Amino acid sequence: MIIKVFAACVVLVSGLLGVTCLKCTTHWFDRDDPSGKGDYENLSDLLKEYPGLICPNPTGIEVQTVSGQPASQTGDIFQVNDATGGFACVNADQNGKQCADYRVRFTCPEMFCSVCRTSWLDRDDPSGRGDDETLSDIHVTYPGKVCSQPIAIEVTTISGTPALQTGNIFHVYDPLQGFACVNEQQTGSSCQDYMVRFTCPQIFCK
Repeated sequence: MIIKVFAACVVLVSGLLGVTCLKCTTHWFDRDDPSGKGDYENLSDLLKEYPGLICPNPTGIEVQTVSGQPASQTGDIFQVNDATGGFACVNADQNGKQCADYRVRFTCPEMFCSVCRTSWLDRDDPSGRGDDETLSDIHVTYPGKVCSQPIAIEVTTISGTPALQTGNIFHVYDPLQGFACVNEQQTGSSCQDYMVRFTCPQIFCK
């Protein structure tokens, strides 16, 4: 699951319940495969290929295989693995084997996640299946109000309580998918009524 949140913790449901705490973190990016000289996820190339989705001055980098294994556990030797350069694994350095297929995400300064925000949006009520504030539905209900590829999402109840303080379990909490709370997944209660807002690349606000 691709995750990015604005300076908060999110509760994710994907088979098992987990809690992930992130600051201003980008999506996962996988622009190259190791079938050639190796796997190159260089920051300069990623900035060109995904304009506006990565800050030009990241403060941190995370690397894992596309299946989710941390890079440090693969046994591969890395040519580059830092926030300023990105990541590179060269097949010729691997003692006869090929690099794994990697993906990267970056931690950015907090300002990157707060410059271009949408208004708060509330398209659904929890009286039926639950509260669905999915990005696809929001695009239909509020055309032109949200960018096609948000870089962050914030969720509160309509009274302003942060979603993470409600005790609800969330089915979806993802800037590229939006938000969803399903009533039948709650223990002894139902979903509250939520609203969402997204952070978009700065070009969207211009």
